[in-house]
Amino acid sequence: MNLMTNILINVIIAFLIGSLLFGLQRKIMARIQGRPGPPIIQHILHTLKFFIKESAFPYTAAMPFYIAITAMLSMIWVAAVIVGPVTGGSLLLIFGIYAVHKIVEHNAGSSSGSPYGKLSCVRAVYSAAAEIPLFAVLVIIYFKTGTMNITGLINYQAVHGPLLYAIPLAALMFFVLIMSKAPYSPFAITKGKDIVSGYETEHFGLLRGYLMMSESIAWYMLLWVFLTVFLGPISIPVYLIGMIVMSSIIAFINATTPLLNPNHSIMMQVTFAFIGIVGSFALLMI
Repeated sequence: MNLMTNILINVIIAFLIGSLLFGLQRKIMARIQGRPGPPIIQHILHTLKFFIKESAFPYTAAMPFYIAITAMLSMIWVAAVIVGPVTGGSLLLIFGIYAVHKIVEHNAGSSSGSPYGKLSCVRAVYSAAAEIPLFAVLVIIYFKTGTMNITGLINYQAVHGPLLYAIPLAALMFFVLIMSKAPYSPFAITKGKDIVSGYETEHFGLLRGYLMMSESIAWYMLLWVFLTVFLGPISIPVYLIGMIVMSSIIAFINATTPLLNPNHSIMMQVTFAFIGIVGSFALLMI
C-alpha cells in the first residue's frame, strides 16, 4: 500500500468513525432527555446532504477568503491524520495543528460578515485563553517520558504501563480540552445556540459540508490522540471501544449540563488546568 492510499483510507475512516460517534452522542443525549433522537448515521447523512445542496454566498462575505477558509479547515485535520495514525510523528505537531485550527475557526466566523459569526470568532479567541493552559499537558507528558514522539510514547508505555495511571490529572486536562470541542458541550461557547450555529451560521451547501467533515475528522483525531498518549499500545477494537466510551461519557455530561456563559466556561477550564498542572507536577516529584 503506497502512502497516498494509506492517507486516503485513514481520512475516510476518521470521517466515518467521527461522524458515527457524533450520531451516538446525539442519540444518548436524546434518550437521557426523554426523546427518541435521530438515527446514529444522521451526522453522516447531514454532511453528505450539504455536499449536494446548492451553495449560496452572502453579500457581506469576504471573498475569496470566505471560500478558502473551509478548505483550510479540512486540510488542517487531514494533516493531523498524516502526522498521527499514518506516520506516528510528533505530538507537538498535532497540538500545533490544533492551535492553527483555533486561528482558522476565528477567521471562519469573521469571513462571512454575519454578526453571529463575528461573535463566534470573538469567543474563539476568548476560549483560547482557557485552552492554552490546558496545553501544559504537553510539558507534563515530556517531563514524565522524555519524548514528544507518538511512537516513542507508545514504546514508553509498553515498558512502563499506561500514562493514564501515572499522570491521571494530565489526562483529565486533555479530556476537558476534548469535551470543549464536542457539540452541545457546556464549554462549546463558539457554537452556542444563543449565536445560532456560530462560525458556521452563514456557510451553506458545499462549504458547510467541508466544515462538518472537518469536525468529524477532528473529533476522531482528538480521541485517537488521547487513547494513544494515555493508554499506549492498544488494538483496533480497544481504540473503538475507548472512543465509544469517551463519547458516551461526554454525551451524558452534555445532556445533564447547561451551556455555560463564556466567563464561567473560561473560569472552569482554567481551574481544571491549574489543578492538573499543580497536581501532576506534585505527583512527578514523589
